[in-house]
Amino acid sequence: MKKLLSDFMLEEIENIVTEKGFPKFRAKQLYDWVKRGAEWDEISNLPKTFIDDLKDEYEITALTIIKTLTSKDGTKKFLYALRDGNVIEGVLMKYSYGKTLCVSTQVGCRMGCAFCASGIGGLVRNLSAGEILGQIIAVNKEEGGGREITNVVLMGSGEPLDNYDNVTKFITFANKELGISQRNISLSTSGIAHKIIELSKDFSVTLTISLHATTDEVRERLMPVDKKYKLAEVVGAAKTYFENTGRRVVFEYSMIDKVNDTDDDIERLATLTRGFPSHVNLIRLNTVKEKGLTGTPVARVKEFMDGLIKRNVSVTLRRSMGNDIEGACGQLRRKHMGDGSDK
Repeated sequence: MKKLLSDFMLEEIENIVTEKGFPKFRAKQLYDWVKRGAEWDEISNLPKTFIDDLKDEYEITALTIIKTLTSKDGTKKFLYALRDGNVIEGVLMKYSYGKTLCVSTQVGCRMGCAFCASGIGGLVRNLSAGEILGQIIAVNKEEGGGREITNVVLMGSGEPLDNYDNVTKFITFANKELGISQRNISLSTSGIAHKIIELSKDFSVTLTISLHATTDEVRERLMPVDKKYKLAEVVGAAKTYFENTGRRVVFEYSMIDKVNDTDDDIERLATLTRGFPSHVNLIRLNTVKEKGLTGTPVARVKEFMDGLIKRNVSVTLRRSMGNDIEGACGQLRRKHMGDGSDK
């Protein structure tokens, strides 16, 4: 399989170009096209001999958008085709402060969380840094060709810290080559504690931890990762992340009817998140029919939230977006794979 040019930073492309006997300045010209999501036949300012020499060995685009769904609220869901035939998906959300793209970090996922469609079928493979970056490049092109994406959330298919080297390389790429500040990048993890601590030594992205339960008994049932990384260890790693980066940690909490929404859960969640700057993001679960779980009723979500506020917990309820276009991670990909088409 050909190598992806988006897997290389500009200095590395300069080495590729000069080793082939071309002037160094050609690398910058080429990399500008890479960041624009161009195909080889769209390039207008490079010699044909240069293009022919490289395209036999390198792909200039990591992926292509093969389907776009647009919600009534303006949210867009994209289905991407990778060069090896695998498909992944992403979601574009538009806010007053800019455009946020939710990107995938793996094809599938091996975490096996009970409420998530992404892990149905397990992990296929990791995405390279260039394939993660390629999602931003493709959507920038789709949305107008400029620097359209201002914020990135690593919350699509896959566990980012299970693909640590490629994900951290992507963060460096996005910051250096696309100008996206680490403060505008959010990384969501199921709680791989030792990788959270490792991340805190070199990066300062917004860390979001999927908590979803207040006891190990319930969390292990919902999230098999809890068998290895217990709540106390995960919360301890979150505290270390704050101490090393100065960044407040966000805890995601999907509310599941009669599973994790009791009064005792309110008390325990307040205790778990106390003692360092943190924020709880409540999520009313999107039903995934294969999983047999349903979201907590709206009235109970409000009671739960009020209970946390009374205990001085910083808390918000995530605004639901894209429900009419299968907004939950993994749903569009599974539909595409299930009927073998993108109709």
